[in-house]
Amino acid sequence: MATELFDKQKTIDLRKKHIGPSCKVFFSHDPIKIVRARGQYMFNEKDEKYLDCINNVAHVGHSHPMVVSAGAKQMELLNTNSRFLHDNLVQYAQRLQATLPDKLSVCYFVNSGSEANDLALRLAWQYTGHKDVITLNNAYHGHVSSLIQISPYKFHQLPDKEHNPHVHVALSPDVYRGRYREDHPDPASAYADNVRDIIAKAHEKGHKIAAFIAESLQSCGGQVIPPAGYFQKVAEHVRRAGGVFIADEVQVGFGRVGTHFWAFQLQGDDFVPDIVTMGKPIGNGHPMSCVVTTREVAEGFTASGMEYFNTFGGNPVSCAIGLAVLDVIEQENLQGNALEVGSYLTHLLQEQKDKHPLVGDIRGRGLFVGVELVRDRVKRTPATAEAQDVIYRLKEERVLLSADGPDRNVLKFKPPMCFSKDDAQLAVEKIDQILTDIETALGMTLPSTAVSENGSSKRKAHVEENGHHVYANGKGHKQAPTNRASKRVRT
Repeated sequence: MATELFDKQKTIDLRKKHIGPSCKVFFSHDPIKIVRARGQYMFNEKDEKYLDCINNVAHVGHSHPMVVSAGAKQMELLNTNSRFLHDNLVQYAQRLQATLPDKLSVCYFVNSGSEANDLALRLAWQYTGHKDVITLNNAYHGHVSSLIQISPYKFHQLPDKEHNPHVHVALSPDVYRGRYREDHPDPASAYADNVRDIIAKAHEKGHKIAAFIAESLQSCGGQVIPPAGYFQKVAEHVRRAGGVFIADEVQVGFGRVGTHFWAFQLQGDDFVPDIVTMGKPIGNGHPMSCVVTTREVAEGFTASGMEYFNTFGGNPVSCAIGLAVLDVIEQENLQGNALEVGSYLTHLLQEQKDKHPLVGDIRGRGLFVGVELVRDRVKRTPATAEAQDVIYRLKEERVLLSADGPDRNVLKFKPPMCFSKDDAQLAVEKIDQILTDIETALGMTLPSTAVSENGSSKRKAHVEENGHHVYANGKGHKQAPTNRASKRVRT
């Protein structure tokens, strides 16, 4: 059992004294003090166990012995920079590239997702000679200055005068809450046409597009799953304008989506980004990240005449840890686990949608799942306060979950990849009880047309729209079926 140096209140006091006040903690009214973790569980100073449903950084599980051992053994031998030859660097680059399309063959190793996305912008600017960037509404790409400017999730909090005129915000391809929803005949084209129009308006002002950047699945934006074909159509518009497509895999890469190793692959084999960024899970908590691009983009970057050097990027210890993470994913079949357990989790959550009027939508892929809470299913009014109530009450039940999205009403599942079916059942059982309590207090019930006396859904025959199954209720509104998210897993 780990021991604490200070008691909890002393830790809180010292944090307030010495740590910047903008650095927030989870559950600020009663923060948790974590002293150790293993697998999908975290333990506080009283050795009480919490089920971790949110930590996509500890990708293969907290304190995985293979990862810990690989780092410790390499630290005993050597840690230096990449200006010296070392096999770990090239071996890891080779292993990583083998998971990607052949076109993506050149690696730049850095230390965080923010560094990776910042470097991706530099590559795009240098390669294209253009300046403007298109980003998605509600996107978050990192904390450095260049990325705050392309992260509406953050810069919408700033005065208008601080917004960069070379950054253009496209509609988030959200088929539940966005402009073009699940009943639209072709939301992929409609959202891509919005990007096309942004490019045209930029050209009218004499601006040129360097890059379009998007998380392959939006995380902070509310677990948004782009409609199939969207990235292909956007890439066509962007490349015709002389720009490149940057896929941000910092949150969702390394097998999390289950069916594929990279989330951008969900769009189909005919889509390959020009630049891919990765971070968080790459080192299972060790600070490392990577940018992978094409030979053409890399040579364009070199043409500037400026050497690129990163003191810690690609050091032998980081690469040893990265190799161990890849080994664990393969040896423990964690991608397969993400598919199996993620499908089971989605099924359990869809059952909750049939029971609880607060549940508006279930969406996700593998172990990346969102539960959008609403006060009214027809108006889709965000249930922000209720979502906060759920995560705080789950914390009291020792289940850690977070809420995000522009209205902070989407419960986010992105647990370590060793998450089990038993873990999924436990978390959903707790959510079921909490939603029941909240709905009872609010006097909320499902309409009689949607729920029978025994609580089961009365469903009409389903129709297929744009590759997704939807059902029409008696009022003509579209409702997601019980198996909608699991259907989305198959590509």
